[in-house]
Amino acid sequence: MNKIIKYLFGVVAGVAMLTSCSEDYLNTAPTDQVGTATAFETTANVANVINGMAEIMSCQHSYYGQGFNGEAYVMNRIGEYPGPNFVYAGMGSGWAPIFNMAWLDRDSMYIYYSWYYYYSLISNANDVIANIDAAEGLEAEKQFLKAQALTYRAYSYWRLCTIHACRWIDSNNGEADGVVLRLDTNTGDCPLSSLKECYDQIKKDLDDAVKLYDQSGMDRPANAVWQPNKAVANAIWARAALETQDWDTAAAKAVEARTNYPLMDNAAYGAGFATPTSEWIWGSYGDATEQLYYYSFGTQYAYNGYYAGASSYGAGSIERNIINQIPDTDFRKNLFVHEGVFAAAGIDYETLLNDYCYADGLIEPYNYDETTGKPVSYNKAGAAALAHVTKYAGINTEENPAYYSDYMYVGAHLKFGVIAQPGVSYIPFIRSSEMYLIEAEAEYRKGASGAAKAQAALVALNATSGRNPNYTCTKTGDELFEEIKLYRAFELWGEGFSWFDYKRWGLGFTRKAFGQGGSFNVANAMEFKPNECNNWVYKIPKLETDYNKGINANGAEAEQ
Repeated sequence: MNKIIKYLFGVVAGVAMLTSCSEDYLNTAPTDQVGTATAFETTANVANVINGMAEIMSCQHSYYGQGFNGEAYVMNRIGEYPGPNFVYAGMGSGWAPIFNMAWLDRDSMYIYYSWYYYYSLISNANDVIANIDAAEGLEAEKQFLKAQALTYRAYSYWRLCTIHACRWIDSNNGEADGVVLRLDTNTGDCPLSSLKECYDQIKKDLDDAVKLYDQSGMDRPANAVWQPNKAVANAIWARAALETQDWDTAAAKAVEARTNYPLMDNAAYGAGFATPTSEWIWGSYGDATEQLYYYSFGTQYAYNGYYAGASSYGAGSIERNIINQIPDTDFRKNLFVHEGVFAAAGIDYETLLNDYCYADGLIEPYNYDETTGKPVSYNKAGAAALAHVTKYAGINTEENPAYYSDYMYVGAHLKFGVIAQPGVSYIPFIRSSEMYLIEAEAEYRKGASGAAKAQAALVALNATSGRNPNYTCTKTGDELFEEIKLYRAFELWGEGFSWFDYKRWGLGFTRKAFGQGGSFNVANAMEFKPNECNNWVYKIPKLETDYNKGINANGAEAEQ
């Protein structure tokens, strides 16, 4: 076990696992093979290390098994599966421990993967920060690369705090334990820092990064969405400020972050989220030359990916009580198979439920011959759903069809697609849409003085963008918060926010089975309270406490 932990904190450890072959996606030199001195000899070499960190965020970490693929794992297995908005009914029974937060206090790979992954990024970032000043190259290049490393480190610590520490509102203003705060290349024993110390460091790193980005006068190449830049640093800062209830900073940084990243039009919105658009502030690299094949996000969660074409699992669905609250005039509603689709085909809800769906909402796609048991034709409901998919899925073609297994669920999405099989796509990490929602929530938290700005942010996102020209918002108080919650669930569905939002808010939720008017498999239909399931905190892995004697096995600081 110590060997694994030492690997995490080794010199640029994560890079050693990776390879690269695209001209656009820089080749990465494994520093355990070429040595630390060579890796940091020039700014060009350091740029390769930084690029290797982007690969860490979107590669398959084979030690852990299929699907442990960096940021996509955190987005779905942590951010969506245990939340109230993302439905994966066909997988709900077998994956019930993940959906139902049963693993949070158990020592398993589901606990220590996020710890391993983010400390891999931190280790790389610390090496860059420690060595960049001595590298041969222009001062502006050193400043820019150091800013990128600081951005990675801040992001990783923010994520670790949201996963492995308690919510800020339960922390006694940050006095509670945070995570292990490593700020140099030392790999020795290190105690837990308080949550406040962690967030203070996150904000300091981001402040330093923003200053260095400005001093450098540099930015990433226009299409290199996988590289952090000043906008990424400001967006992370907005998230961290929202987490710690620093409403003024959250709103201000959200506005700064989205500058130069205008909201995409409806054509781009409906094109499958498989390639970057104008509003992608940060995302993964996703060209076919760098694909993960059956380990990728798109393989499992794209409407035209491998799973949607080869199995009855589908690709994930939106909880139908969310989609049913969205007006029919909203373009985005067309990216989900909602009940209105069937109403348009002359099928009412009771008929859909009783005649065309399984108990978990799977649409029965065929009419069967009662004698032979073989399918003889599409039923009306399946045909209506498939027609809906064909009409609205922007990258759906005869050669690359959506749900071509002919199985889909009520609420099935047409949001995430792939550009090549089995699952090739870019993945959005941060979009300017989220920044409007952060601004809205931060302004709402200020009370009456911020209500108008919160309303304006929602109108800009939903109406001015063209997504729903009829949208208006005059709500205040609790109703305004419910509106913000609804549109966070809708706009950011599938992008890794659901569980994190409810944890941050300190709110529980109830998931209902399909037969109860919800969308979930019966194995996942239950109530979740914020003080249950280890208070929604992923325990510190035993792999860490075995190696790091600065903390003890139950996560408290070791006695000195």
